[in-house]
Amino acid sequence: MAIEGSTTQKLNRRLRLGMVGGGRGAFIGAVHRIAARLDDRWQLVAGALSSDPERGRLSGEDLLLDPARLYADAAEMARREKRRKDGIDAIAIVTPNHAHAPAAKAFLKAGIHVICDKPLTTSLREAESLAKLANDGGLIFAVTHNYTGYPLVRQARAMVAEGVLGKLRVVQVEYAQDWLATKLEESGQKQAAWRTDPARSGPAGSIGDIGSHAFNLAEFIAGDEIEALAAEAHVFVEGRRLDDNAHMLLRFKGGARGMLWCSQVAAGQENGLRIRLYGEKGGLEWQQENPNLLIHSPLGEPPRLIRRNGAGAYPVANAASRVPAGHPEGYLEGFAQLYADIAEQITARIEGREAATFSTLVPTVADGVRGVRFIEAAVRSSAKGARWLEL
Repeated sequence: MAIEGSTTQKLNRRLRLGMVGGGRGAFIGAVHRIAARLDDRWQLVAGALSSDPERGRLSGEDLLLDPARLYADAAEMARREKRRKDGIDAIAIVTPNHAHAPAAKAFLKAGIHVICDKPLTTSLREAESLAKLANDGGLIFAVTHNYTGYPLVRQARAMVAEGVLGKLRVVQVEYAQDWLATKLEESGQKQAAWRTDPARSGPAGSIGDIGSHAFNLAEFIAGDEIEALAAEAHVFVEGRRLDDNAHMLLRFKGGARGMLWCSQVAAGQENGLRIRLYGEKGGLEWQQENPNLLIHSPLGEPPRLIRRNGAGAYPVANAASRVPAGHPEGYLEGFAQLYADIAEQITARIEGREAATFSTLVPTVADGVRGVRFIEAAVRSSAKGARWLEL
């Protein structure tokens, strides 16, 4: 790990990144690698890329990594990287959910910053344990709820915070897909197989995989916490062991009410993440499949279109944009924004200065804990007949 402390010396190198998981056949590992490189602040230098040693070796060859920095598992990697003078500055954990906790624990104990895919863990006890380790060690622990990196999501958050909508009344959020509308897991498709397996995915299916994103997005933009929910989860594909659809009612601490729908069996939906917020003075709407447009509807006035990097865009949105208006940015750039922000936070520590303000918008381990708390509450609520439960 890089030595941190009070210094005025500028860091004249890319940050060194390690990765656990993300080898051949993985989806999200490649996304993390692209996102980390997009702003040229990271270099992948080490990995424990697969639980299968041969696949891990071949994956390392694919990525042109030094064979001496390919490891059998996260524990070995944490021990050996900690001892290197050129050891990694942070670890990206991109494994199936059940492997997040042991990997994160190993690197936190080694004093290495952690970037972890969501959901944080498969149990609240594990999540809270990781949060304590990170806080006690003074380490950065980011959870990649990547939709928080989109410019107009950050714009919406700022508009709500400054009272453009007035007091919030209603929050409607949905995340609908159709990729599990059939029993894809029986075809050998790797992503479907582990996401529908309780041993690897945890206690929830669609709730944990995409419902957790919807939950995080709702709290992020609203600037308020959901204090209670009533959920009905369902399995539509016969024989599937985890939910593939769920509907929920939400209560926010600030008094707003809301609904959350997540589904992986919604025929015709590819990646339909959508959020609408309504206050006393107006509403906002944003859709992930058209991310460069935010619709602001002041009460009694025609809707206004706010475009990324266009008229009406706030500094917080422009700071997360890379190209001029009219050139679309989307999923990879939003993901990259988190890596750019995390890089800024780590670099600021090394250089002994304050990090840029907007870089602190990255979801933290505390947000990860809330996500796991949401998942467990939704599963329990559904099992109790959609009973209201506090988070």
